[in-house]
Amino acid sequence: MDAVQRRRSMYKGTTPPWKETYRKRCVERLKNSRSRLLEKFRQVGEDSGGSKHSLLVQEVMEEEWSALQSANRSLPSLWSGNGIRDVYTAQQDYDELSAFEEIQQELIAQELLILEEYNSSMRYEEQYMNSVLEGMEASGQIICPVCHVNNLTVSSHFTSCPCGLYVNTIGRNVTAGVLQNLLEQRVTEHMEDCLHNPSFSMAFNTDGSPNLMISCKVCDYLSVVL
Repeated sequence: MDAVQRRRSMYKGTTPPWKETYRKRCVERLKNSRSRLLEKFRQVGEDSGGSKHSLLVQEVMEEEWSALQSANRSLPSLWSGNGIRDVYTAQQDYDELSAFEEIQQELIAQELLILEEYNSSMRYEEQYMNSVLEGMEASGQIICPVCHVNNLTVSSHFTSCPCGLYVNTIGRNVTAGVLQNLLEQRVTEHMEDCLHNPSFSMAFNTDGSPNLMISCKVCDYLSVVL
């Protein structure tokens, strides 16, 4: 065994000193790039959700390695020439190949989780909107977004539900169609920035008048529906 091989054998399995910092930065960048990921996902279609090829992981790893490398000139450039294998060749002493593969698999799992949450949220919106349309077709009314059980009573004076929802709509020209559009707009607006399901509730203005609100505990989204 020559000197190079002995050295590689000595360091084999050793955790690279940059691994944890790089891993954390990649995970954080991927989470912060959610909008970018979803845009790519929409462009290529939903079939990509089950694809073995990631949509954003390589870009994230490249961007973060470049940032790390600019702060530590002893690290080699990444994805130049033959791609990531250049780093593996240059840094074999610390078993970088295993480290990169581990980080890559974690990021792919994170990416798939984001896409699954997005698909779940899309299914929620579709199911809710279908229930709204079915309710309107069956009775000319809208299913209550608070209890998801009863049909709303929408009149020129108020919108109410047996579950306790009540909003005064005198002089606001609110109809079932107007309310349906408002609900669709708020749900869609929330989904542009958050993958989690929103909730609806009653809230009161400073003057004591009630409003129908949509909110999300995850992203702190809050908006008046009616």
